[in-house]
Parts: sequence; C-alpha cells; structure tokens
Amino acid sequence: MLPLRDTIRSHRFPIITWALIGLNTLVFLFEAQLSPQALTHFVNTWGLVPAEFSLLSPLSWGRVLLSMFLHGGWFHIISNMWFLYIFGDNVEDRMGAGRYLLFYLLGGAAAALGQVLIAPGSTTPVVGASGAIAAVLGGYFVLYPTAKVTTLVPVFFFITFVDIPAVLYLGFWFVMQIFSGMAALGAPMNAGVAWWAHIGGFLFGMLAVHLFTEKEPAYHRTYPDEYWPW
Repeated sequence: MLPLRDTIRSHRFPIITWALIGLNTLVFLFEAQLSPQALTHFVNTWGLVPAEFSLLSPLSWGRVLLSMFLHGGWFHIISNMWFLYIFGDNVEDRMGAGRYLLFYLLGGAAAALGQVLIAPGSTTPVVGASGAIAAVLGGYFVLYPTAKVTTLVPVFFFITFVDIPAVLYLGFWFVMQIFSGMAALGAPMNAGVAWWAHIGGFLFGMLAVHLFTEKEPAYHRTYPDEYWPW
C-alpha cells in the first residue's frame, strides 16, 4: 500500500523536512558516483556497524549520525524521502523547526540503539533514514490519529485509492515491522533489513512526541483560530 498524501495541511513551511530531504538526496548522489569499491569503503567507514558500537566512543556516535544520511539504493532513498515528505511536515508543524530537528535526530539514535541491542554481533553496516523517519511516523500516529491517508491499493489487476485513517495505516505498518523483526531473529546476523531500528524509532516517536510539541503552536499565537494560512 503506497501512501499518496494525507488530509492535514501544514500552517508553516516545513523548512527542516525539506532540508533533510535535500541533504539526504545530495549525500546519495555523492554515493551514486562512487565506484563499487569506493562505495563499499565509504559505507563500511561511516555506516553504523553494531559489532563495533560503543556507548562511550565519539566515533560510534558520529557513525550513528552519519549513517542516517546514507542509503543503499534508489528504492531505499526514494521510499524514505516519500514517507518523510508526506508525514514530516505535519509533525514539524506541531513542534517548530528546532524541536523537530532534535526529535528527528534523537529518533534516529534511538532506532540505531534498538538495532544494536537486537543484533550486537552484526558486522553489516546499518544505513538509512528509516529509523529517524519511523520516529516521525510514531509522532504522527499520536498527534493525528484521525487524519486520513490517501493510499494506492492494488487489487489483482486493478488499482484503487482508499482514504485510510492514520491510526490504522501507521498501526498496520508498525505491526508489520514487528512481525518482520521477529521473523528476522532466526536469520543470519549479516543479512536483511534493520527491522528493529524501525521498531525502536517508532516507539521513541510515540513516547517522546509530547516532549517536543509546542504547548501553543506559533500559528495560534499569530492568527485567530478561524484564519490559518497555508
């Protein structure tokens, strides 16, 4: 099921969401022009390797940060940036730019720790914005449960568009991450998707979102309730 848009309009331009999309895209374009050998070295150097992670190592935390901006292919970055584009603007709208950026980065760090805890011996670099974006999804799940997500749903040879409540769409997404993560526990440690990073990021987003939301959004202080510009 591919989300196409949501029904919540932002009241402020989502500058951080667009900046994150731009930065992720620039880093990926840099990766794309590397030779296979240089790309492997780059990812092994700056991706998060769970087996090499240490809580007390600044280098480990640097890898946690940088790994959020690395991606493993075109589908990986396009799908991540698409989800960030659809859901990120509304979460940023409720937090403001500074709080939202901190929330995003801490969500990515929580996601990385989730993967390290589940697969501490893995030597495969963990890369991608998925964990941080999962935190955004968790925040959206709490803030906008009654919003609708217009979704492309293939039915046999036909395509239909369905407005699905956000609480159902994101709840289903989260449940699928749990099932996939449980199934992956029996797989080799050096293979597969970092499902537990998605789970850790989403849980962080759900639990921490209210610590970052503004008590009174700036647009409420600027405009009366009956006039919200977009």
